[in-house]
Amino acid sequence: MMLAEQEPKLASLPAAPPGGAAPAVLRAAVGWLCRHVPALDSLRTYSAGAFGADLMAGLTVAAIAVPQAMAYALLAGLPPQYGLYTAIVVTAVGALFDSSYQLINGPTNAISIALLTVLAVIPEENRVPVAVLFAFLVGVVQLGITFLRLGDLSRFVSHAVIVGFTLGAGVLLVLDQFKNLVGQAARGGPEDHFLKRFWLSLTDGGPWHTPTLLIGVGTILMIAAVRRFNGWTRRRGVRFPIPQHLVTVILMGVLVWALDLQRYGVKVVGDIPAALPSFQAPQLRWDWTQLLAAKAFGVALLGLLEAVAMAKAIATQTGQKLNIHQQCLSEGMANLAGSFFQCMPGSGSLTRSTVNRQAGAVSQWSGVVAAAAVAATVLLFAPLAAYIPRAALAGLLMLAAFRMVDYKQLVFHLRATRFDAGIVIATALAAVFVSVEFCILIGVFLSFVLYVPRAAQVRLTEFAPDGKGGVRERGPDDPPGGALLLYNLEGELTFGAATDFERHLAHIERGVRSETRAVVLFLKRARNPDAAFLGQLAEFHRRLRQREVALILGGVRPELARGLCGTGLDAQIGWGHIVPETASPDRSTTVAVQIASELIHD
Repeated sequence: MMLAEQEPKLASLPAAPPGGAAPAVLRAAVGWLCRHVPALDSLRTYSAGAFGADLMAGLTVAAIAVPQAMAYALLAGLPPQYGLYTAIVVTAVGALFDSSYQLINGPTNAISIALLTVLAVIPEENRVPVAVLFAFLVGVVQLGITFLRLGDLSRFVSHAVIVGFTLGAGVLLVLDQFKNLVGQAARGGPEDHFLKRFWLSLTDGGPWHTPTLLIGVGTILMIAAVRRFNGWTRRRGVRFPIPQHLVTVILMGVLVWALDLQRYGVKVVGDIPAALPSFQAPQLRWDWTQLLAAKAFGVALLGLLEAVAMAKAIATQTGQKLNIHQQCLSEGMANLAGSFFQCMPGSGSLTRSTVNRQAGAVSQWSGVVAAAAVAATVLLFAPLAAYIPRAALAGLLMLAAFRMVDYKQLVFHLRATRFDAGIVIATALAAVFVSVEFCILIGVFLSFVLYVPRAAQVRLTEFAPDGKGGVRERGPDDPPGGALLLYNLEGELTFGAATDFERHLAHIERGVRSETRAVVLFLKRARNPDAAFLGQLAEFHRRLRQREVALILGGVRPELARGLCGTGLDAQIGWGHIVPETASPDRSTTVAVQIASELIHD
């Protein structure tokens, strides 16, 4: 009756307006965009106060980004404008896609020193297009890692890899910039190793150029002094510090201009075009791609590890919940987009991200503001960069080399375990003596090679009946097992633990005596069984059956039960001899012991 009364009411409802599906499609599209472009999602709750905070933070970051971007481009062997282009495009695109509210992408010292080793063997006239192609390949690799949802595998790579890399990269940065700091001529060819080129410059580069050296050392001292002053003012409540890098570089440029130091041999950056990067597809040459592919993988992995580690560190302080896959997507999109606007590869910047957070950034839009401010600086003040001395940027990079090494973390990892110390030392030595991009692969490889045996360990513990239907760990004074042997297996039952598992099974078999009637294996704390484990278990059961000894499995978890069923082992062992895991922690143990006792007394 109720349904009949409701039918006319339902029929009288107005029909959906024509085109009513369009708003639903629009809402779905907006929802999809907000999920994949977190900066747009932040606009849902954005306010004028948030914009003010992001504006001030972005301008503060830009004051640091301009001199750093030029320095990192010169470090990589590129004209300085390409570092500025990267600080515009990579920073803006990365901010739009970032999961982290405060992480700032762009040119970094780590990626630049890696790019330097890549470009060292490239003729100078091809370095810019090769660097742009390299950024494209790095972006493609990072997007591939994202789409395969492998980004979270970074948590299995020891942090010791990053510690060792930063140590080795810092040493290489100092060796490379020493000639610029003291005004010596570069020696050696692109085919020569960094250490050889440093030695040749040191022994055959001529005397140190005093004006250049004074500018380089003066830059270091001035930045250190301004930093100390900022610390003093911050303790007294001053919120906005003096942009130490920008002010120092400007003062050194004014000094060169006022004293006409170029006339005395001081090298300067030179003219920078007052123009924004234009759209230009990277040159996809097959011979270059073959040369760069393996190195791009190492640098892409380095960029992800670097960015994710920094984003996690910031999130720990702010309490933000990160989406690691979205973070990987932002790195890949930033590098891929940057390659179409003449950018070098970039990643998350420790310095600029820290400044961004301390300056009060509340969303990803501070990164967009920083990129816009760098673009405005390029358009308005690019001609003034012609007076910036290279020695000043060398001094800035020297400081960056010392600051990029976290000495507390270095000492901590060297003292923690031989595992961590070995990875730190091997990665650092590989960076110095082999290559920066290859050292990352070496470090990651060592992480997995050393981690798998440690993780894939199986422990065997012998139990004894406690006289109350349960079990207890067998003590040294207990008599050896007789008719009933009880063992507990704990650990990962994967192929990596096959040797341990085989050794434990052999130990059990040596304990089987003529009076033994049953062996009980407790598997409640055994995880992730694979074919290697199941094959060894089947062979162990066959050998016990030949000796007329029953095998009983207690605390069998669902994943192991599926493996036993799929391989037919459940039928071979006997369904009555397999006790599944139960909600009660001791129930499966008691049932397994009871089944074994019934067999013995049968």
